[in-house]
Amino acid sequence: MNKTALVIMAAGMGSRYGGGIKQLEKVGPSGEIIMDYSIHDAKAAGFDRVVFITRKDLEKDFREIIGNRVEKKIKTDYVFQELDDLPEGFTCPAGRTKPWGTGQAVLACLGAVEEPFMIINADDYYGREAFVKVHDFLANADLTKQGRYCMAGFVLGNTLSDNGVVTRGVCHVDEKGYLLDVEETFGIEKKGGAAVGKNEAGEKVELPLDSAVSMNMWGVTPEFLEELKSGFAKFLADGAANDLKAEYLLPQVIASMLKEKRVTVEVLRTNDKWFGVTYKEDKETVVKAIRELVDAGVYPEKL
Repeated sequence: MNKTALVIMAAGMGSRYGGGIKQLEKVGPSGEIIMDYSIHDAKAAGFDRVVFITRKDLEKDFREIIGNRVEKKIKTDYVFQELDDLPEGFTCPAGRTKPWGTGQAVLACLGAVEEPFMIINADDYYGREAFVKVHDFLANADLTKQGRYCMAGFVLGNTLSDNGVVTRGVCHVDEKGYLLDVEETFGIEKKGGAAVGKNEAGEKVELPLDSAVSMNMWGVTPEFLEELKSGFAKFLADGAANDLKAEYLLPQVIASMLKEKRVTVEVLRTNDKWFGVTYKEDKETVVKAIRELVDAGVYPEKL
């Protein structure tokens, strides 16, 4: 059985909404943040260590607020996403203030992560089932066969916000449960027994509430980091190097690999309800949902 790592994308923790850092909102009965529940579920599922992707300017605060506490529970490591961490021959354009997206964030793990690993967002609650399914997939992966990945497929209706529209990666899945592609869909909201949104062309689309969606919860094997490395250089060479807002994104990387038939992605369906603090008004909903999970015995009063 393979060792496995949980990689948490937390380099965006400086992103503020309504005067506070949303990833640090206390949502549990004893002051827990969403990340505490993800790490708790990952450890229970069998993951061996946690790797935080953060930024060097946030490292001190990050360790004080989160890292030092987590280190007492599970092996913990840190890697850093930096704006100017670019392939040889490229420099950051003047005026760019933001790192280069989730693909560059995970690329920071190159050299630090050599086992199969799961990728999640810092500020999303995914539920226990997805951690177990992705862990078991990775723990039993045949590492002699590259390009066999997985993702947690959430039910669209379980990921919508009552406080505004959302963007979701809607998954097209074949009859065997493998991902064909992910279609970014914008402005999604519930309308009666379905959901409506707009595709990349701006056209209105209606979506069944049981559609599978990606919430950036991927399970990959170590060679994926080399794919990210070569793909990032190509992304920059193709014109992004001088773009102040271009982002190298995980779903686009994987979609490109799927199109070239260089990878398979098994969609592991989960019925757990996803939630996160997209809007400031979402915090109350999250606190209530966590309280219900604690009352149901899913989590202890204090993690």
